[in-house]
Amino acid sequence: MPDRTDEVNLLIVDDLPENLLALDALLQAPGVRIHQAESAEQALELLLRHEFALAILDVQMPGMDGFQLAELMRGTERTKQIPIVFVSAAGRELNYAFKGYESGAVDFMQKPLDAHAVRSKVSVFVDLYRGRKRLARQLEALEKSRREQEVLLDELRSTKAELEDAVRMRDDFMSIVSHELKTPLNTLILEVQLRKLQLSRNDLGGVSEERLRKMVDKDERQIQSLIRLIDDMLDVSRIRTGKLSIRPSRTDLAELVGNVVESFAAQMEACGCELRLERAESIIGVWDAFRIEQVLANLLTNAMRYGSGKPVQVSVAACAEGACIEVRDHGIGISPKSLERIFCQFERAEGSEGSAGLGLGLFIADQIVRAHDGRIQVQSQEGQGSLFRVVLPLGE
Repeated sequence: MPDRTDEVNLLIVDDLPENLLALDALLQAPGVRIHQAESAEQALELLLRHEFALAILDVQMPGMDGFQLAELMRGTERTKQIPIVFVSAAGRELNYAFKGYESGAVDFMQKPLDAHAVRSKVSVFVDLYRGRKRLARQLEALEKSRREQEVLLDELRSTKAELEDAVRMRDDFMSIVSHELKTPLNTLILEVQLRKLQLSRNDLGGVSEERLRKMVDKDERQIQSLIRLIDDMLDVSRIRTGKLSIRPSRTDLAELVGNVVESFAAQMEACGCELRLERAESIIGVWDAFRIEQVLANLLTNAMRYGSGKPVQVSVAACAEGACIEVRDHGIGISPKSLERIFCQFERAEGSEGSAGLGLGLFIADQIVRAHDGRIQVQSQEGQGSLFRVVLPLGE
């Protein structure tokens, strides 16, 4: 049984019902549907509703004859490709047939019809129609396949570009990590070697208590720097795997900010930065105190690195959305290009080549704030410093 997609419609037009019945019976075949019309007007209605493989038209009909119907079909985009076979009574002159071909006919048959010849001719047109349809479906499938391949190719190109970016990012990251680890380690090694030399010479008496304290403080800062570096890398790994833990508890944000600012006082002084704090008396909410401290520490570290030794202002206050922490510096600022990616991992501001850091601090801070359903906003102009604003809902 033919596939439904291979079903073929045939149109037969004759003003005499008995001729239609005879031709219908002659053309019956599996997968063929025959549509009858007793006038050109009925035929036009069927042509608007169906797609036909062949139209067999009687020439002589009342009103619009077969030639006129053929001319209308040839003048319409929808029907101009339908093959037309004319049927006329025997004995007509030769120029009558010529007129049929001029009207667009592909064949001309005379009555009485030869059943075998009619079936053979119609079969040829049916097979041609089915062949064209199959070819069209194959072309459509090929075009669909081509479009799908183009999409896959675009995805592959995109994936390749992402992988190349990831490899570059990894190489840059490893280069920065190597530098960031070596710098404090080299300092510590030199300090240790100096003390070993002094011990071997029994020369510790020349080291004052104040100088020793400064050396120990410096070593401690270097060690803390290494610990922060390792913690940042671990946090990035946790964020990527969705395992960054948030343990909220009742917290006084104003007190928390005050404590963090106090812990940075010595570092800011060593960098020549004046650190100013403006805080509310108390702001109670539900946050992970450790993680919020980490956010503020990253923002202060950022301000210290890019603040050009100018004052850094910190404020914490209640706001309509809950609580707001602001950190403002007056340093090199951030270019519009860098602002677009400032919270991406491994992103460092332009002009920061001489500054330490992996470019992870703001990325981690942003992720932590998002985990608290808050947001970080930044305003900056090159040469005029930056303002980072952290907005946190109070939580339940």
